[in-house]
Amino acid sequence: MALSSFDIDAPRWDQSTFMGRLKHFFNITDCRTAVLPDSRLDEAKALVESCRAGSVPPGTTEEQLHYAKKLYDSAFHPDTGDRMNIIGRMSFQVPGGMAITGCMLQFYRTVPAVVFWQWVNQSFNALVNYTNRNAASPITPKQIGVAYITATSTALATAVGLNLYTKKAPPLVARWVPFAAVASANCVNIPMMRQQEILNGIAVTDENGNKLGHSKKAAVKGITQVVISRITMAAPGMIILPIIMQRLEKYKFMQRITFLHGPIQVMMVGAFLIFMVPAACSLFPQRCSNQTNEVEIRRKKGLDSQLQCGAFVSLTWQ
Repeated sequence: MALSSFDIDAPRWDQSTFMGRLKHFFNITDCRTAVLPDSRLDEAKALVESCRAGSVPPGTTEEQLHYAKKLYDSAFHPDTGDRMNIIGRMSFQVPGGMAITGCMLQFYRTVPAVVFWQWVNQSFNALVNYTNRNAASPITPKQIGVAYITATSTALATAVGLNLYTKKAPPLVARWVPFAAVASANCVNIPMMRQQEILNGIAVTDENGNKLGHSKKAAVKGITQVVISRITMAAPGMIILPIIMQRLEKYKFMQRITFLHGPIQVMMVGAFLIFMVPAACSLFPQRCSNQTNEVEIRRKKGLDSQLQCGAFVSLTWQ
């Protein structure tokens, strides 16, 4: 195949299947790309843009194009083409998530510790959601602030309230409090951060990519899928790991190395997230179809519509 006609934006794997999407997200959530210098990322962007323009540099291989697209997808916003801050990138979700989640699971016994780590987690989530926002639906600084404060307050109220409520409950129940707080905050943070999409709708197109109008129902559907995927992403590590740690802590060797319990949990959370980040992103296809009578569009009635549904943060690339 002539590389001059290579479609670099065509999915490398079948995105209509879960396994195809899983391979795609394993590829772009590779945390090794997070440590690459900006110069290397800019080179990848330049190669992607050259390929799109039909002028692939001589000697470039197809595999090099695939790798450049991998770096581009992991580091640059799909709408604006701007390089995203490292904390908000998909490639940083595993190292960032494992450190914060591990600390939430370790420091759950005292209210100050619960408050601090829930605040850190919601600050991290807010930055990720903002970084991967849909650029077609801009959000004002005031709306960002309200979303951040609301989500953080929800997480803190849930965590502190349950922490106090579970003082007399079995120890395992108290270990699950961080997950309850994270799940409840996600139900608030994501819709609030993307409220413009709910209020104004998102663009829907026909099967040929022709824009038909905007749909609020499509936005609600997509954002609901984002919430489900984010909770699914956190669930295995935050539900199963407390059970594992409770059993491990009964052994004498674990009782002698209590200072290592935190690092152990961080590493174990990382093992969960390496798989769960791409798996949760893969739950729903990037593009979904609805019958026109199921979405409120302004014109071209009677056609099937294609809408961006998404599985993680931004409807534009999920």
